[in-house]
Amino acid sequence: MCRTKIRRFAASALLCVCASVGALGQAPPKGDLGQVPNQKPSILDQVGIDQHLSQQAPLDLTFMDESGQPVQLRHYFGQKPVIVALVYYQCPMLCSQVLNGLTATLNGIVRFNVGRDFNIVTVSFDPRDTPEAAREEKKSFIQRYRRAGSEEGWHFLTGKKDQIDSLAQALGFKYAWDPEIKQYAHASGIMLLTPDGHIAQYYYGIEYAPRDLQFGIIEASKAKIGNFVDQVLLYCYHYDPARGKYGAVILNILRLTALVTVLVLGGFMFIMFRRDFAARRMRLYKAS
Repeated sequence: MCRTKIRRFAASALLCVCASVGALGQAPPKGDLGQVPNQKPSILDQVGIDQHLSQQAPLDLTFMDESGQPVQLRHYFGQKPVIVALVYYQCPMLCSQVLNGLTATLNGIVRFNVGRDFNIVTVSFDPRDTPEAAREEKKSFIQRYRRAGSEEGWHFLTGKKDQIDSLAQALGFKYAWDPEIKQYAHASGIMLLTPDGHIAQYYYGIEYAPRDLQFGIIEASKAKIGNFVDQVLLYCYHYDPARGKYGAVILNILRLTALVTVLVLGGFMFIMFRRDFAARRMRLYKAS
């Protein structure tokens, strides 16, 4: 009777734990209740991000790095996933928020480091930006990231309009110059590319969950980084392109829960049967 209770308790505990894990990924997105729609400026019709998932980025494009040297995009690809952020360095507010949010997210990812596990390429879509401005931006955000060796993996580029437009079009990033306020209107977000330059994921806004970006880097690396636990979690959480986030996959969680339950109960039964068998042999030995 005692052994039966132990088995039931173990099974119930496992189910509760797995159900709790699944619930963590089920938080519904914040709604827009109570918000009154405002009339959108016409220039915003030219602004947005169109997803071009799985498409190849044009890695033969040439830009200028922070030192003023010409460099092809493919120089930053080949071995590691690459995060691409399109901003402009004279932006009065939004671009800084994008890079601030990215930096905060990177500081929240403990096990993976820029330069060692993945690269970041920040490209200005303003052809007026200079390598000097790029160098200042790099210095500022490398200091905020606070990890040794990151300057080798986080790059800030400038370029000519035709090169910029080609990259932005390939990534689905749409922006427009507003002559009235003399600023660019643009969307906010980052893109994650595979080591060979295919577009893997999009993350929207100015704040990105460290867990989502970490999962994305693991997937984009094609399992070259990460451990067994990461692979198990990726089985339970899948990327949602519409939201740019990871969400729990209930069916996979139930499958994994069932498998773990079977393994645990099988292990208990094996131990119990083994003990019973050993006890029976001992009684027979003593009787003889």
